[in-house]
Amino acid sequence: MVYKNLEDFFNDWKFESEVMQKYLANLTDESLKQKVTPDGRDLGFIAWHSVTTIGEMTEKIGLKVDCPRCESDAPGSASEIISAYNTASESLVNELKSNWTDETLQQEDDMYGEMWKRGETLYNMLVHQVHHRGQMSVLMRQAGVKVPGSYGPSKEEWTSMGMEPLK
Repeated sequence: MVYKNLEDFFNDWKFESEVMQKYLANLTDESLKQKVTPDGRDLGFIAWHSVTTIGEMTEKIGLKVDCPRCESDAPGSASEIISAYNTASESLVNELKSNWTDETLQQEDDMYGEMWKRGETLYNMLVHQVHHRGQMSVLMRQAGVKVPGSYGPSKEEWTSMGMEPLK
């Protein structure tokens, strides 16, 4: 998928970033330590990686997004992670609105040894976030943290609506 106009990206990013904000808002400081395996990445790392990748990927395509560096350690505070995410997400949209046009989406950049159109980079950044949100949902449930729905109600939301979750 390659975005051909910025408005389509803005619409998708608005939806996906609002879902991500719901996930991050449900994290607790204690839940950040949750791992699937002893040597696996913890929930805090994955959430932080989802934040820092916004800056890492956009730097490669000439944007200056207000975002922590990829090399920075994940904070032990859930509130710091959501604050950094909100800043990065807003900064991304502002940078695009200020510096790009629909034509900019056709320019190509070296991304990880391949040539990607900028519209493809934006798409990959968005689905990268969705991918890690899926990982987060498993770890959140293991940590006893409520998982919000993304594309429909979550198990917890079905129950709160007085309905039986699908089995």
